[in-house]
Amino acid sequence: MVQQSVGKRALQRRDVLRACAASSLSLLAQRVVAQALPALDQDQDVPYVVTPQVVVDAMLEMAQLKPGDRLIDLGCGDGRIVRTAARRYRVLGLGVDLDPSLVRRAQQLAHDEGLQAYCRFEVRDLFDTDLNHAEVITLYLLPAVNLALRPRLKALKPGTRILSHDWDMGDWLPQETRMVQAPDKPVGFEKRSNVLKWIIS
Repeated sequence: MVQQSVGKRALQRRDVLRACAASSLSLLAQRVVAQALPALDQDQDVPYVVTPQVVVDAMLEMAQLKPGDRLIDLGCGDGRIVRTAARRYRVLGLGVDLDPSLVRRAQQLAHDEGLQAYCRFEVRDLFDTDLNHAEVITLYLLPAVNLALRPRLKALKPGTRILSHDWDMGDWLPQETRMVQAPDKPVGFEKRSNVLKWIIS
């Protein structure tokens, strides 16, 4: 998945600060949240950062996809998570992103790869996206956005798997965490990623 362009109108500054204060979010993550808040107030996009394919592979392996599963990637970028899931696991996927050019690219790549029957990409605010029909949700967001999404994610049907690239959910602890070496990761000095997994009970 990719770190994504997402809508912010449902994300209020005071709600994020309250969530941070009530959580066990690390000091470093809280600093990132604080730095992100001005941009959120100005309704700017979360920066788009490509998720390395090795991280995509790890996320989908941890998702334990099965025939009939449906996947939603929040902030799909070029659609690589949805396309990889379709190609390897033949599951239906929806990718949403606010950037029309990225959505068009994802659609074109799915067409070129013959995956149109499995992949759908839409220009849409992730906060307006119905998540209730998915068995797997993937995301690569800023900590503030994860915290804002957390109540909706926790309310999903039992058995839903949630995979996050790099960022946690505060004091909602994941059931599984995997560190992935990612030499082609475009951000960070250590060139590795954390993949976190929650299963709704």
